[in-house]
Amino acid sequence: MKKSSIRKKFLYGIIGFVLAVIVGIALFVCQRFFNSQKAQAASTSFSYSRTAADLIDGDKTIEYFETGVKDAYYDQIQDFLNAAQKESSLKYYYVFVPLDDDLVYIWDADNYEGACELGQHEDYMEGGKEAVAEIWCHNPPEKIKVTKTEQYGYIASAFTPIYNSKGDPVAVVGVDLSMEGFYKRTFWFIGRMVIIIALLTLIAIAILYITINKNLLLPLRKLTDSAGDIVNNLEREEEINLDIKTGDELETLADAFGKMDHDLRAYINEVSEMTAEKERMGAELNVAKNIQASMLPRDFPERDDFEIYATMDPAKEVGGDFYDFFMIDDDHLAMVMADVSGKGVPAALFMVIAKTLIKNIAKSGVGPAEVLRQVNNQLCEGNDEEMFVTVWLGILEISTGRGVSANAGHEHPAFRKAGGNYELVIYKHSPAVAVMEGLAYTEREFKMVPGDTLFVYTDGVPEATDANDELFGTTRMIDILNAAPEATPEHVLCSMRTAIDDFVGDAPQFDDITMLCLRYNG
Repeated sequence: MKKSSIRKKFLYGIIGFVLAVIVGIALFVCQRFFNSQKAQAASTSFSYSRTAADLIDGDKTIEYFETGVKDAYYDQIQDFLNAAQKESSLKYYYVFVPLDDDLVYIWDADNYEGACELGQHEDYMEGGKEAVAEIWCHNPPEKIKVTKTEQYGYIASAFTPIYNSKGDPVAVVGVDLSMEGFYKRTFWFIGRMVIIIALLTLIAIAILYITINKNLLLPLRKLTDSAGDIVNNLEREEEINLDIKTGDELETLADAFGKMDHDLRAYINEVSEMTAEKERMGAELNVAKNIQASMLPRDFPERDDFEIYATMDPAKEVGGDFYDFFMIDDDHLAMVMADVSGKGVPAALFMVIAKTLIKNIAKSGVGPAEVLRQVNNQLCEGNDEEMFVTVWLGILEISTGRGVSANAGHEHPAFRKAGGNYELVIYKHSPAVAVMEGLAYTEREFKMVPGDTLFVYTDGVPEATDANDELFGTTRMIDILNAAPEATPEHVLCSMRTAIDDFVGDAPQFDDITMLCLRYNG
């Protein structure tokens, strides 16, 4: 979308504002002037109507109404009305007796064609009957009535009652004053006023525009062009130098633009160096991830006596969880599930040391408790970072199904007997490895028969968290396992990972997720 300059917006804004001011002033003055003209018309009309009402004899008026016979007094009043109408701006000057359905003229100034004669009936003009009823009393209100009809034109009417000798109203003096002249004078006055205001406003706009253009718009234009240079031409050699000397906030802003350009160029150079360093570190972490993955068994043996499958999904590029399985001899299978405290590179390094020690010591033929005791003592040496690792270590005699395990602060394993469902095997654990030198670890014997299945895991499984901070939990984990209890180890782990992903949704993964499943066939 095409953008307009601030100069045009400012000019259009001033013009619009001035037009609104002119229209507002014109409407205000028009209303005030018209009200004053209307008040003047009302004063004039009531002045003439009161004069005639005070002059005319009410008893004689009723006599003329009843008899229809004129005399010298009648002619005297007629001459007065004619003279008053001729010498003033009155359009109609008349006296009538109101009836229920119409009115009867008594006098009508005859300085116009079609003047009414004594006794002539005529219908009320629009609203006339109500206006007469309102003043048909003692001390009536002085209320002018403005009407616009095709017959009489635009007039302001005033009515005053004539009283008889008893003080009762018997007739009405009506005065109609033309309002056409008032409107002409109003528009003439407004026209002159608008022209004067417009001329003065145009002069003020010119002076204001020249001043603002010099002290505001031109400096803003320089600032805008400089901002475009900063954004679109960051590789230029010269720094921006704005020559703005207004002595106000714009000059301060121009100095800030120059400093911003200098700081931004320095920041971009720094970011470029950091980006290059980050890319280098990312490449190194990717290599570390591949190295860590290569250390974990990925070739799962195809044997008749047992099936085994395991996975590890780190929360970051590298993780602290690890699994392992290996043959100590032809009849003994060692299985390891471990979780190093912390995450990232430190945990991965600690994991490499722990995994290597466990495998090397286990292959010497000692039991799980002795393996963990020796590993604990070696890891405690020089452990300034005070890291530790929870470990479940099991050794299974394949020919008999007898096994021995040791649990160093790790999660409870899940076990399924042939034909049954998975259940957590809950018992007292030994302390985690690398917590304190000289610890002893407890072994626990178990027995597997053909069809039994073992599932071990790290805390990343039950502690997987969704967007509402709800944990996946061991109860849900056992339910997923028992949804297909006869499934193969590979299918068990795939189903569990799918269930975790569905539960977590878009929430980020906070911990490594590592699982191992063994089915004993005998």
